Amino acid sequence: MSELSCQNVTLGYDGKIVLGDINFSVEKGNYLCIVGENGSGKSTLMRTILSLQKPMSGTIVYGDGVHSKEIGYIPQQTDVQRDFPASVYEIVLSGCLNGCGWHPFYSKKQKDLAKEKMELLSITHLAKRCYRELSGGQQQRVLLARALCATKRILLLDEPVAGLDPIVTEELYALIEKLNKDYGITIIMISHDLSAALKYSSHILYVGKPSFFGTTEEFLQSESARRLGIQGGNR
Repeated sequence: MSELSCQNVTLGYDGKIVLGDINFSVEKGNYLCIVGENGSGKSTLMRTILSLQKPMSGTIVYGDGVHSKEIGYIPQQTDVQRDFPASVYEIVLSGCLNGCGWHPFYSKKQKDLAKEKMELLSITHLAKRCYRELSGGQQQRVLLARALCATKRILLLDEPVAGLDPIVTEELYALIEKLNKDYGITIIMISHDLSAALKYSSHILYVGKPSFFGTTEEFLQSESARRLGIQGGNR
C-alpha cells in the first residue's frame, strides 16, 4: 500500500485554480522530486499534503500507517526564520512537539531522540550555539535534525538548498540521499535544480504542460522532458 497518494487533486485560493487534476502515489523508500515553473503550485501542494490547507477537490490518502502529523517538513526559510534566537538543541528538540500530547515537558526519550538526530547530522558540537549565528548549510542540518525528530517515515523538503554555495549544496544532497538509501526515509522534495532532481530522484512529478508523474527514467523519455530541452536517457 502507498504511503501517500493524491487522487484527482485540484488546488487553489478564493475559487481560483492554481493546480488541477494531480495524480501520483509515493511508496516507502521513494525519492520523489516535484519540479515546475515558479508559481505552478508546488509549495501549495506540499502544504496540502501536510493538511495545512484543503484541496478544492480530490483526495489525499495516507496509507501504510502514515499520518500527516508524523511527516517531517522543511519549508523554505524566510529572513525572519534564519534570524531565530534559539539554541540548536532547542530547535531540534521542538521537532518532538507533535509527540508531546498534553504533557507540558519533553520526556527523556524525546531528549535522547534529539541528541541522536544531532549526532546523525554531525551537529552535536553546535548544540549550544544560537541558530541565527550558523551558516546556511549548518542551519539546514539543524532543520533536517528537527524534521527527523518528527518522523521515521517521510521527509517533505521545499527547496532545501536554496541560497547555499555549490559545495554545501552537494554535501546536503549527499546527506539527503543517505537518509533515503541507508535509513529508508521516503523523500518528497520540491526542486528548481533539475539536474540534481534527475541525478538523485527515483520519481519525478512535473507540474506543467503537459504534467507528468512516473519514474525518473520514464520522465527522460516523456514529452514534458522534451519540452524542457532534456535529451532522453541523460540522467
